[in-house]
Amino acid sequence: MRGLGPSAATLGIMITETNDLLRCFGTGDPLYERYHDEEWGLPVHGDAALYERMVLEGFQSGLSWLTILRKREAFRVAFSGFDPVAVAEFGDDDVERLMSDAGIVRNRLKIAAAITNARAVVALQQSGGSLDEVVWSHQPPRAARPADWTAVPASTEDSTALAKDLKSRGFVFVGPTTMYALMQACGLVDDHIVGCVAAQ
Repeated sequence: MRGLGPSAATLGIMITETNDLLRCFGTGDPLYERYHDEEWGLPVHGDAALYERMVLEGFQSGLSWLTILRKREAFRVAFSGFDPVAVAEFGDDDVERLMSDAGIVRNRLKIAAAITNARAVVALQQSGGSLDEVVWSHQPPRAARPADWTAVPASTEDSTALAKDLKSRGFVFVGPTTMYALMQACGLVDDHIVGCVAAQ
C-alpha cells in the first residue's frame, strides 16, 4: 500500500471523496479515484500487463503513486507500450532517450532495471514459461479484508517468495515490499479496507 493514500489512510480513516463515496485511499483527484475504483485490486493477467505494473511499481519507489499515475501514458509511449520484446531490445541510445524524457521519472537505475526485467520476461517466454505463471503461482489463499490500514502489511511471506523467485530468474528491483504492492495492485490479494466502496 506504500505511496497510495494520504496520511489519513495510514491512520485507518475512510476518506470521503467529492462524489460522497467512501474509498480506502484517494485524494479527490479524478485520476486517482478511477484507479481505486476500476483497477487497484482487480486481477491482472498477461505478461505485458504484469510487466507494466512491475515497471511502474519500481519507478514509484520513493515517490507518490499519484505522480506515477499522472505520468503513466508518457511511460507507455516511452517504453513501447510495455511490450517486453520491444523493451528487451533497448540499448544505450534508448537509455539516453529515456533520461532526456521529461514525461517520465528520469532515474538511470530504474530505467536499466526496466530493460533488464523485459529481457528476463523474454527469457521466461523462450523457456516456455511466462511472467503471468510465475506471479500468479504465488497468490495466497483469499483472506478477509483488513479492518483498517494498520492490518495491511508492507510485505508477506508470499511477496518474499515471489521476490526470491523473480530474482532467481534474472529480475531486479523486485524486493518483497515492491512485490507486495504488485500483488495488491494486480489482485493477488484484496486489501480494500472493510467499508470501502470497492469492498461492497
